[in-house]
Amino acid sequence: MTTSPDYAAYIASLPRVLAGAAALFRDGEGRVLLVEPNYREGWALPGGTVESDDGETPRQGARRETAEEIGLDRELGRLLAVDWVHGTGRPPLVAYLYDGGVLGEDDLKAIRLQEEELLSWRLVPREDLAEYLPGALGRRVLTGLDVLADGSGPAELENGHRVA
Repeated sequence: MTTSPDYAAYIASLPRVLAGAAALFRDGEGRVLLVEPNYREGWALPGGTVESDDGETPRQGARRETAEEIGLDRELGRLLAVDWVHGTGRPPLVAYLYDGGVLGEDDLKAIRLQEEELLSWRLVPREDLAEYLPGALGRRVLTGLDVLADGSGPAELENGHRVA
């Protein structure tokens, strides 16, 4: 298929958004697996930017990033939430959150951190998540846990607040 210069210019003029995708892993006690990046303050979920320019889907991006970051290449479960997060100094982000499942003792022992990006990992109980994940990400994770618990979803979020 060929595109006209007018169509190419039209596409180039459209607004841009970023896409990110992460996996929500838990252990048998329901604690959430968090990772500590070395390139910014705070904690995060295993995941990252969707390489959409290369044709990667959000699900593929979450799986690839999880394999790269913690060394676990697993089929992800259902979509738990989609969050539209306004940016300061960056375009808006559409963040996809997938069920990573429950990790057993062998899975936890198999975690190998990507040393170029991550300092450490830990399992955090629900009641402590807001301390580690402030703002939209923390609200997104709590909503993901709620969706898993009540079987609803996926949840539609704006800046981590449920809108549908």
